[in-house]
Amino acid sequence: MKNLKQVTKQLALMLAVFTAFFACTDKLEENDGQLAADDLDLTISEDMILPLIGAYSAVYSRGWEDPLLIGVRGDDVNAGGLGDQPQFADTDLFVYDNGFWMYNQIWENFYGDIVRIVSSRETIQNYKDFAIGDYVDKADQYMAECKVLSGFTHFQMSRLWGDIFIINSSDITSELENGVKTKAEVMQYISDLMDEAIPFLPNQRPNEREDVSAGVTKYTALAIKALANLELENYQGVADATSEIISSDKFNLYPDFYELFKKPGERSNENLFELQFSDYNTESGATNNHLYAPFGPSSWTPAVSTASGGWGFYEPSLKYIKFMIDRGDQTRLVTSVNFTPRGMDELMLDPNYATLPSYISNTTLDGDIFNDYPRAMFGSGKHYLPSNQLTPGRNSYGSSKNFIVIRYAEILLMHAEALTQGATSSAMTADQAVNMVRGRVGMPSLTGVTNDQVMDEKFAELGMEWGVRYFDMIRLNKYDELSYDGRTFTADKELLPYPQNQLDLLPLNNN
Repeated sequence: MKNLKQVTKQLALMLAVFTAFFACTDKLEENDGQLAADDLDLTISEDMILPLIGAYSAVYSRGWEDPLLIGVRGDDVNAGGLGDQPQFADTDLFVYDNGFWMYNQIWENFYGDIVRIVSSRETIQNYKDFAIGDYVDKADQYMAECKVLSGFTHFQMSRLWGDIFIINSSDITSELENGVKTKAEVMQYISDLMDEAIPFLPNQRPNEREDVSAGVTKYTALAIKALANLELENYQGVADATSEIISSDKFNLYPDFYELFKKPGERSNENLFELQFSDYNTESGATNNHLYAPFGPSSWTPAVSTASGGWGFYEPSLKYIKFMIDRGDQTRLVTSVNFTPRGMDELMLDPNYATLPSYISNTTLDGDIFNDYPRAMFGSGKHYLPSNQLTPGRNSYGSSKNFIVIRYAEILLMHAEALTQGATSSAMTADQAVNMVRGRVGMPSLTGVTNDQVMDEKFAELGMEWGVRYFDMIRLNKYDELSYDGRTFTADKELLPYPQNQLDLLPLNNN
């Protein structure tokens, strides 16, 4: 780590800027909950929810680049082939340029979020110092929620870069003096942080919460704990966390896989963590939306003619599509992939796919037609909102669509994975977990499932979602799976390089 001290210094400067910004804020910004100490009346306990809303706002306000970069290196996804982001396409080919703006932006996005979350948690503690009665418990819950959100952001950072700083307080100097922690240390920190949070969190599904709509709960924390232990290859820890979720009997798979990723599936019993967005069901005025345009087609004929298209930056791979055709996995394929005529022609160039199944069409189930466009041959169906589900007057691609992060199907498949890796559980067998997921989409049951079969099921079920496939393959050292369509993946490509912008702000030396 030749440049580690430069990274340390730059992060110190960046976090100092964030801390100074929040300290100097002279107004309460109710949309993100950032408050200046002089403006607070800490005796008004009902106001302690405002900094909590600020913590959620930090996590929800994802840059469009975040999910794209997190997911693009998997064999389920390709970057758009043409356009103004060649370094994004290079990243998909495991050619990394640490001067690429996207690396630096995502680094700053997540660390900026962490500082806001820490600031919110400490502000809530200040309220607690004056609280009485039920508000004491509320403060504990809100601070626990901040820990869950912090765990999520540290998790994404460490999966991308491996060794990172853990920021647990606004005493940035002390945090940095602790140095960069290894990926294993970060994942253990996240697991332990979830253990700290769980006793204070609601014993509910997120969609049962009334104070913060679909906010995190005990089960969100257990899910993040399971994910962290999966990265640690602590399979018994994964089985224990997923078993508790399963045994709660609070979650079930949304019956319609296609609609799960559209408006009907929002805040369903399947979703353990979901980024919330809205255009408030009004035809004009303020919106709180994620920018889905990078996932959309640059040419289409939508059923609602005024609906806008997108950029074509995120494309399901031919490998994924052929894998799904070979399995006869119709429901998940037509949900996960939007086809163009050019894409179908490309598939049929392979003699094994010269005749495509009749269900493959460039017209979606909702009547939107995906035309040919230069950047991609396919669109991501999981990031597509049918034009007929847009609020009238709102024409932006995917306007008001929520963004699912963790869902029960992933819990079930992590549980099965852990059991096939030697863990034990009385909550559910690996066969039961896998067959529950398969049964939802009409796939036949399996008996005596192996780890390879579980990984195939994760590929089919979770394709295009948050880089699950990529991180599974590097964890299992299945580099041959990532070496596809002319790519060559090697162990030194697992992590992104530290952003060059974080180094250039200081002299390049080892002092």
